[in-house]
Amino acid sequence: MAEKKQERALETWSPFRDLGFGGLGRLFDELMATRPLATTSFRWSPAMDVSENEKAWVLTVELPGARREDVSVEVHEDVLTIRGEKKCEREEKEEKRHYVERCYGSFSRSLRLPAHVDPEGIRASFRDGVLTVEVPKTEAQKPRTIDIKAA
Repeated sequence: MAEKKQERALETWSPFRDLGFGGLGRLFDELMATRPLATTSFRWSPAMDVSENEKAWVLTVELPGARREDVSVEVHEDVLTIRGEKKCEREEKEEKRHYVERCYGSFSRSLRLPAHVDPEGIRASFRDGVLTVEVPKTEAQKPRTIDIKAA
């Protein structure tokens, strides 16, 4: 009997969910999503959009204030990881902060890649604080039209 290859869409990698801790994984995700106010040293998660076209999956990540050299994109097996650091450049000698919403510190986002993508063809570009990662599909993933013939 031939095995059917499981197809998946891009999904956020959650080690707790993947290890079978379903409810604990959701709780952990919710706890990590909350941000303390008036701090500059915690892990944060940049906003990301994921879209799909005929040729590729496209990830667009907002990283305002980050520098290209402080960001990396890696692929290991079927997990794509974007990580880096956004540094606070100003000195705080005589300034009192009353309210801080901008995020600084290290970040990491991981996504499990779907079947039928070409990890060798992944390309990334960085412009005006926006990282764009293109994950090309292989031929098997692209839709094709089946010609219907008269009987």
